[in-house]
Amino acid sequence: MPRFHCPVPLAEGDTLSLPAGAARHVQVLRMQPGDAITLFHGGLAAHLLAGQPRPSYAQGSFEAVITRMGRSEVEVRVGAQHDVNESPVPRVHLLSGVPANDRMDWLVEKAAELGVASIRPLMTERSVLRLKGERAEKKQAHWQAVAVSACEQSGRTRVPEVHPVSTLAEGVQGADKSAMRWVLSLSEGSQPLAALLQAGMPEDVYLLSGPEGGLSTAEEALAIAQGFLPLSLGRHVLRAETAPLAALACLMLR
Repeated sequence: MPRFHCPVPLAEGDTLSLPAGAARHVQVLRMQPGDAITLFHGGLAAHLLAGQPRPSYAQGSFEAVITRMGRSEVEVRVGAQHDVNESPVPRVHLLSGVPANDRMDWLVEKAAELGVASIRPLMTERSVLRLKGERAEKKQAHWQAVAVSACEQSGRTRVPEVHPVSTLAEGVQGADKSAMRWVLSLSEGSQPLAALLQAGMPEDVYLLSGPEGGLSTAEEALAIAQGFLPLSLGRHVLRAETAPLAALACLMLR
């Protein structure tokens, strides 16, 4: 059944007009009145991101039936709610040095499919793509849309927040000090991921990963000084977009 992100309050029995993005998607699929679809809020409302309690409509997904198709408007009747308890543990917050070209799109898409809680793109010493101002805002909006699309496709009902692009220092200093914090590292003495997982699964993890070429020595030292534990994925060197996904898969698909 086609799934659509619908970031408005939802309740069984309501009749509502779909937001513009979802309405366009329904029309592109040439759906008709009477067709069944699935809606999910995703939890991206401002009051939810501010840490306030998550209302029931922002959990799980809802059945819905198309009742009317206009030129640019799609009306639906909302049905039963399902899967209200989807809450992956641990909640993984990815801090990623932005890789070059379109690899960040791929990273955001796959991280969302795997159930990441949030993504913070970072400008680092070795970042090839340089973003600031309006260009950075447009990229953030684009990556957020990629995350939404990945959740529609994969069946996830909680959309990860893509934070504004920031510096590495801002990212590591802003990480929750009460959470587990790891930095992917090739340095000697880094703890193997398997050993850390055997010690127990934390509820919240901040996972820091560099761009092509990794973090500089000074950047890794800054992260460690802020409480990040060096983490090893083995002796092989993984690509910038592969390494964080490998760690995320181990955490979320155990």
